[in-house]
Amino acid sequence: MSGLVNALVIFAVVVLVVARQFRARRVSTDRRWWIVPVVLAVIALREPGLIDPRHRTAAVLLIGAELVIGLAIGAAWAWTTRMWVEPDGTVWSRSTKAGAAVWGVGIAVRLGLFGIGALLGVRQDSSALLLALAATLLVRSGVLLWRSQSLRPAGVLGAAYGGGVPQASWKERV
Repeated sequence: MSGLVNALVIFAVVVLVVARQFRARRVSTDRRWWIVPVVLAVIALREPGLIDPRHRTAAVLLIGAELVIGLAIGAAWAWTTRMWVEPDGTVWSRSTKAGAAVWGVGIAVRLGLFGIGALLGVRQDSSALLLALAATLLVRSGVLLWRSQSLRPAGVLGAAYGGGVPQASWKERV
């Protein structure tokens, strides 16, 4: 695929991921939360053009910066996510406007990093972006899981409001 098509596909995926996060979603506590980021990282590392052979040092520094940015975006995104516990004990999350701002700043910084690489003459592949996306998703999922473990359901209603029996939580679906 051409560079323009790759950029459009990456942009569409980012918009889709961010848009999905603005809907309330149940936080999954299964033990496989790390599989998707690891698969993305393996795919990125298998690509032959990850490091430009003519500019090895600059390419490694750019990839390192991309990873640091990905880790920071993942952590900031997770900490700006609103989380709550339903009476039945399920944990839910939804991104906030601050989360959208985190993505906007991250994209701007990544574009600046790409511009620096272009000025230095470093050939940059989408593998570095894929690797950073894997780092972002890994950190976000890990922090959300860690945060969800510290949340407790609201106290059971008193005897006047249900006799101490927890009520079923119904979630409207649109």
